[in-house]
Amino acid sequence: MASGSGSGLSMEDFESLMKTSDVELLKKAWRNEKAAPEILQFQSSLVQRSQEQIQLMEETIEDFTRSGLDPLIVSVYQMDLDRTQYLLRSYLRIRLQKIEKDMIHISKTDIWNRLSQQEQKFAKKSYENMKKYLDESVLSKFPIGYQSNLKQSNASEEDDMVPEPNLDTFVFCKSESSIGSIPLDDSGDEIVDLVA
Repeated sequence: MASGSGSGLSMEDFESLMKTSDVELLKKAWRNEKAAPEILQFQSSLVQRSQEQIQLMEETIEDFTRSGLDPLIVSVYQMDLDRTQYLLRSYLRIRLQKIEKDMIHISKTDIWNRLSQQEQKFAKKSYENMKKYLDESVLSKFPIGYQSNLKQSNASEEDDMVPEPNLDTFVFCKSESSIGSIPLDDSGDEIVDLVA
């Protein structure tokens, strides 16, 4: 059924198109990253497309401004650009905060593969800087067996001073379709039915 606007799109088609637009996908990735206790897989193709769209929107706004288009229309485009830039910057900022907080844990697990190449470089450099600072300012003054930034002492068999993300924390989720029964814990004692 076509909409009354004459565009040939039904309301369902329009809503489906909006749910899969890059801005909506970026908003979903931002929400997921913000709600997850540990860093998620980097959305490289989405980030690349968003950066290209931002560049195109900036050029379009410049063209509209030069051509003398109605300032109201230009401001609407500018607001859309600002919203997209905010989402992208916030998404990347959240990821950097998680990397800074858990950089050692991330580098020692398969979570490392979830990072982009730039994020991996950032994590390596941050760790090197932190280690150098700790070694020079604090650890060099400790007795020989206690100069590790990973272990409390040489007697420790594992890296017991490496902070890890708290995976036993509350998370919020929204189901876009009916999924059925999902266990809430590893034992399967608590089961919840997720519906749209």
